[in-house]
Amino acid sequence: MQASHEDAQRPVQVESGNLRIRLAETDAEIQASQRLRYAVFVTERNATPTPEQRETGREFDAYDAHADHLLVFDTAIADGPEGVIGTYRLMRREQAERAGQFYTSDEYDIDALLAYPGEIMELGRSCVAADHRTGATMQLLWRGIAAYVLHFDVHLMFGCASMLGTDPDALGEQLAYLYHHHLAPPALRPVARPDLYVDMNRLDPDAFKPRRAAAKLPPLLKGYLRLGGFVGDGAVVDQDFNTTDVCVVVKTDLVTDRYVRHLTRDDKSEG
Repeated sequence: MQASHEDAQRPVQVESGNLRIRLAETDAEIQASQRLRYAVFVTERNATPTPEQRETGREFDAYDAHADHLLVFDTAIADGPEGVIGTYRLMRREQAERAGQFYTSDEYDIDALLAYPGEIMELGRSCVAADHRTGATMQLLWRGIAAYVLHFDVHLMFGCASMLGTDPDALGEQLAYLYHHHLAPPALRPVARPDLYVDMNRLDPDAFKPRRAAAKLPPLLKGYLRLGGFVGDGAVVDQDFNTTDVCVVVKTDLVTDRYVRHLTRDDKSEG
């Protein structure tokens, strides 16, 4: 089927069955993504909302106005705000400059990333509605990210990846695994702010089984690692979101080489 002129102008436009992914184009669509974020982060995972967030039923912050919002629509529900079942917030250099900084800077020193040549992109606020957490939805999200990366020639992407819970000792096996097996090289290594720094080196390498520790990681974090991603030095406990965060860094040549060709090998009609 030939794409419309409107679709051809979109940085991201990918369809799979009744699922469609593109960037938000209206305030109503952004608000739909914020309602989904509230449902997942607050209602389901017990994040602490602000009074205004509780009143509106939307999870939002000052960065939303400057970012791009990647949305998955289930067109069987609606091809508009009511159909939003997945979201990811994306922010490039110029957008972060307008916002004053990248969101990640609240938790990490990212000077090494800011010095990286070419375009960089922050990923965050990723969530999918509970009844749509399937491989097909996650694959479409990654295809959308890949299309965005290619359109804007992004060289490096990064962001805070979260593990549920605020007790680092309870997550000690996972944190130690990330530290001993996936620590970013110094030239690409974010470091948690001194006042927030939680040591990830909580167990000796021989005190845990790597495969078991890796299996305990959230699916999104596993996905970053499969793409060759690294983590920064130090975790950060986010009491408001009821999570323990690590900073993930992925060079996008790994995304395009390892992932995009695999995902799109039978989609020859797409540009």
